[in-house]
Amino acid sequence: MRIHRIKVDMALGEQQTSAHDIIDCALAEARRRGASAADALLFESDALAARVRGCEIDFVKQAREHSLGVRVFMPGPSGLRCAVASTRDLSRSAVESTAEAASALAGATAEDPAAGLPDGDFASDEPNLALSAPEDRGVTVEARIEDARRAEAAARAVDPRIQNSEGSEVNSSFLKVSYSNSKGFFGSYETASHVTSCVPIACQNGRMQIEYWSAVARRLSHLEDAAQIGRVAAERALRRLGARRVPTCTVPVIFEARVARSLLGHLASCLSGSAIYRGLSFLTGRLGETIASPAVTVLDDGRLPGGLGSRPFDGEGLPTRRTVVMEKGKLSSYLLDTYSARKLGLRSTGNATRGMGGSPSAGASNLWLEPGTPALSELVASTPRGLLVTWLFGQGFNPTTGDFSRGAAGLWIENGEIAFPVEEITVAGNFGDMLRDIDAVGNDLLWLGAAAAPSFRVARMTVAGE
Repeated sequence: MRIHRIKVDMALGEQQTSAHDIIDCALAEARRRGASAADALLFESDALAARVRGCEIDFVKQAREHSLGVRVFMPGPSGLRCAVASTRDLSRSAVESTAEAASALAGATAEDPAAGLPDGDFASDEPNLALSAPEDRGVTVEARIEDARRAEAAARAVDPRIQNSEGSEVNSSFLKVSYSNSKGFFGSYETASHVTSCVPIACQNGRMQIEYWSAVARRLSHLEDAAQIGRVAAERALRRLGARRVPTCTVPVIFEARVARSLLGHLASCLSGSAIYRGLSFLTGRLGETIASPAVTVLDDGRLPGGLGSRPFDGEGLPTRRTVVMEKGKLSSYLLDTYSARKLGLRSTGNATRGMGGSPSAGASNLWLEPGTPALSELVASTPRGLLVTWLFGQGFNPTTGDFSRGAAGLWIENGEIAFPVEEITVAGNFGDMLRDIDAVGNDLLWLGAAAAPSFRVARMTVAGE
């Protein structure tokens, strides 16, 4: 058993006892160094994780970490100069040194007319987004290890062919985010996330197949039962036994919900404001056009109650919101932060995301494909011959051209029924064509992160096999 305990406590100077104090110290030092504007973001996190493999505890990890990012804008004749610095040492001297470093770096960067804080309209409300449950703060490592044990035992009890595993893992994390800027905005919020996953290995005739299942939720009470996660993972591994390749062909391809969500991630990369103004997305300049099937409506909502990407304000202090990205195939909006919006002559959509070491950029919050009415079984039954994709491999997607080619595994369909498992194949096409060729969307919307999709069928794709 490997045990890791990581604890990085706040080192606070005199009378500097809160997130507000720490951030105020950074902003005051930036102003003293000549900044015309500045903002700062503070993360305070607690996390625990464990993995059980067989009857053994593989590792246990507990971490408490704090980090501060400071962004500084220095004035120039034709624009602002911007730089970011970060620290995990929150003593007064370290915070001041970080602001000083950001100021010095900003003085050496090129001026940019689009740089700067938002003009205003910062978040002023405090919506209840159900991002955490106070009672979950008391969750113990032992309780979460027991969840991992239950998932692992349930998977191995399904069938004697489940002979091994990569383990069952659990994670519970809590995060407090505080943000302030020199225009007077200060806001903070707390979030939590809890994950249970299981990765069993099925064996038959000397061949092995690996699969997984997982669940994630803001509250422990909303998390799928650990034993059920183990059973589902085992059943998925067993159905892959005996997999084979198929001849190269062009057929309808169904993406089950678990893998369909990864395609929403590809779409998000094409909708990001930075990709649009740089011309690195095949969707550049196509606002208002019909780019997808009428079956396709895509929404992004940073205020979805309990959403895994929800937050009351974005990385620049602007209120998050619900955005219709695509309505019945028509591209209605990009995802924008302040900088990309200025570059495009548009307004921010409240989608600024930000880490400690960099400036904000535009990204999705809770992005999903609106579900239809048929069940996955009905999509299969209405497909005379084709492929149900249950696993995607690799990163074969070019957002500039839309070219898509990824390794896959799944289940072959003949006469509207599952015939046999397949592996060592590639599914390929152009993402724009795929969007237009979606002819059916299922009802099984699945949230396993901040992007979600139901199963859907693309009428024609190339399946490359033998």
